[in-house]
Amino acid sequence: MSYRDYTLPDPETQPEFYADVPTKRLVAFAIDTVVSILIALLILPFTAFIGIFFFAFLVSASGFIYRVVTLATGSATWGMRLVSLEMRDRAGQRFDLATAFLHTVGFYISCAVFPLQLISVILMLTTARAQGLSDHLLGSVAINRSARF
Repeated sequence: MSYRDYTLPDPETQPEFYADVPTKRLVAFAIDTVVSILIALLILPFTAFIGIFFFAFLVSASGFIYRVVTLATGSATWGMRLVSLEMRDRAGQRFDLATAFLHTVGFYISCAVFPLQLISVILMLTTARAQGLSDHLLGSVAINRSARF
C-alpha cells in the first residue's frame, strides 16, 4: 500500500466517493467554461473593448485565475460545487494555493496539448479513482462531496 492508500478513500471499499465522477467532471467543465466566458465579458468594457481582439486569451486568463482562486478557497470550482465534487490532495486535505495553482497549470497544459488531453480523459474513465493526468502527477482526486469522509 502506498501513502495515498491510507489518506484517500479506497475505491474498492468506498466506491460512493468516486461514483459518477467522470460525468460530473465533464458537466463541471462545461459550467466552468461558461463562467470563464462570462467573467471575460464582464472584463471586456474595462479594456475599452480592445479585448475583443484577444478575447480567447482574455477567457483563458480569467478562467485560469477563476480556477486557481476557487480551488484554493473551497477546493472546488463553482461548476464542481454545483455537481457536488470536491478536490483533495494526496493527503486527503483540501487544496491550498500552491496545489490549486499546480493543478490548474496541469489542467491547462493537458487542455492545450490534445494527446495529453486524450490521455487525461482515458485515465479518468479507466482508473479506479477517476483521476486525470494532472491528478496522477499531483496525487489529487475528485470525490463526491455528499460522501465526504
